[in-house]
Amino acid sequence: MMTKPWTLREGFAVGGTLIAFGLLLTLSFGPVRWDAFEWPTNGITMSALVALLLMMHLLRSHVYVFRFLSTYAAAIPAIVYAVVVTIVMGLTRQSAEGHGIHDMLTFWPFVLTYVYLTVVLGMVTFRRLFAFKPAQWRRDVPFLLNHLGLFLTLTTATLGNADLRRVKMITNVGQLEWRAINAHMEVIEMPIAIELRRFIMETYDDGSPRRYASELEVVTRTGKDFLATVDVNHPVKVDGWKIYQFGYDTAMGADSQTSILEFVRDPWLPVVYAGIYMMLAGALLMFIGQKSNTRPHHSPQRQTPTS
Repeated sequence: MMTKPWTLREGFAVGGTLIAFGLLLTLSFGPVRWDAFEWPTNGITMSALVALLLMMHLLRSHVYVFRFLSTYAAAIPAIVYAVVVTIVMGLTRQSAEGHGIHDMLTFWPFVLTYVYLTVVLGMVTFRRLFAFKPAQWRRDVPFLLNHLGLFLTLTTATLGNADLRRVKMITNVGQLEWRAINAHMEVIEMPIAIELRRFIMETYDDGSPRRYASELEVVTRTGKDFLATVDVNHPVKVDGWKIYQFGYDTAMGADSQTSILEFVRDPWLPVVYAGIYMMLAGALLMFIGQKSNTRPHHSPQRQTPTS
């Protein structure tokens, strides 16, 4: 039985228990179904999480577990476990058709580890936020920007993944196409139609592709019809979608009359970027603060009167 005060040992025990519980959930119910968190469910979940963390902070003086979650004894093990599962993710092949460690984003131990890290991060942030003192802004503002930015990035990147759409459209010269294929090989109708005007390929001296792109006519339901050229690393943005050059008829090469386009829609991405920018601002302020603290301060020397 755990004895108070809880230390790193208890922190690692909590994290290990969550991983074991995650394995049990995987065996019992299979992978996490992120599509169940499509908007507005992910927005409601985000709001509920913040409200829950606020309530836990307000009750921390009465509930020891809540108080423990805002300590380094909880934060350090949470970070260690998150690093470990992330390393496992990096060392194993990840695939949408994979299972367990081969699709870590839907693997319950991975998800619960990051949920635990997010809860600890939220509790630590609320503790510093409620203890904020304007006189100590040089210390508190970078801390809050770093932690709030990380919290925002973790939560929105995860919950927003349910709203991510990625489909492929096969277009042919002179034909208007509005159908695309999703990851499940299902044909869906798009709100944007594309007519391929011309496929472009530039090659090196040995004949290998140096650049390939597509000249398109883009037709939308909102009347924003226009001509555009899509390169591999230069997508076209229209009505919340990004259109990327994905492939072509490799048998025809430069004479290809077919172009494969990828449509990507990620409405939460600006919020994820906002969290990243907050962390960068926090790091910059922390660096400036350290530079000002290490700068030598010269006090005026008292001059001895001369006779």
